[in-house]
Amino acid sequence: MEADRVLSTQGSVTDFVGRSTVVGPVPFVPEVRLHLAGAAIPLWEELEALTGETNSAPPFWAFAWAGGVAIARYVLDHPEVVRGRTVLDIAAGSGVVSVAAAKAGAVSVRAVEIDPFAIAAIRLNADANAVNIQAECVDLLGGDGAPAGVVLAGDVFYERTMAARFLPFLERACRRGAVVLVGDPGRAYLPAERFQKVAQYEVPVSADLEDKPVKTTTVWRLVA
Repeated sequence: MEADRVLSTQGSVTDFVGRSTVVGPVPFVPEVRLHLAGAAIPLWEELEALTGETNSAPPFWAFAWAGGVAIARYVLDHPEVVRGRTVLDIAAGSGVVSVAAAKAGAVSVRAVEIDPFAIAAIRLNADANAVNIQAECVDLLGGDGAPAGVVLAGDVFYERTMAARFLPFLERACRRGAVVLVGDPGRAYLPAERFQKVAQYEVPVSADLEDKPVKTTTVWRLVA
């Protein structure tokens, strides 16, 4: 059951995101402030009770995942990658990557997700950082991300079926000339042979999300 069939308005989705999180700086990327949850499991259970869904995806939007944090750090440290360019943040989650791209001088930032709660979170996080982000609830994986000149994807290779959809999309974006960057903390389904390493960081993460408090996380550029 979709969230908009359970909750009466988009505003109520936004209210849920707002009351379930606290605004604060992101570890390792203190330039960015996000609405973040303290613990994953209680929020996940509350969300399932609210929507009536079981076995639903975790509330990715309530946390700063290592892959996205690494891209955000890289973009802020290397603003020339996005400055003056159009950016697409695919599977944007909380929007940490989008906020960083906007702060680094992107001319426009489009953040896409398939979860309406994530869209609400991205809009709240854009407001919290006083940046402009176009957040859309849409599945773009059948296309090539046009017309974005830069395509950013944080932590999208954690599952076989997801990786099988994302890699062709990213390859199509690369073939049409977009700069494609992926942040990955060592997930099993990243085809590293298709990428060039551009940076590596030790990213602190929530104990609720990962198997260790710090994840070695790489920013990769897809090569044509």
